Amino acid sequence: MDRYIARANVDHYIALLNTADLTPDRRSAITKMLISEEDGLGHDLEQLEFYEIRAVAGRKRVETVANLRDRFASGTPERRHAEELLVNIENLQTLLEDTCHRLRRRINSRGL
Repeated sequence: MDRYIARANVDHYIALLNTADLTPDRRSAITKMLISEEDGLGHDLEQLEFYEIRAVAGRKRVETVANLRDRFASGTPERRHAEELLVNIENLQTLLEDTCHRLRRRINSRGL
């Protein structure tokens, strides 16, 4: 049950971080909570798969938002908002990719 709650929290934090309307302080606090949940989930193949699925979805999200941003004219408020959102999503994607790499290293160092 604890693992289910932790995973639900991770998904909730990811959803929050995928918005552009967070203040930097709030974004930082949510990121810290996400990292804390990640650390508590363990370091096995099941967790790696969990994060790899989210990383794949994140790559698609980055591509989608980049395409949306490119549809707006330079200098418009819509373009600036889309650029802010893209930066936030790219930062989250970096965190997800780093988590996958860290889990892979831990699993490989243990040996299967």
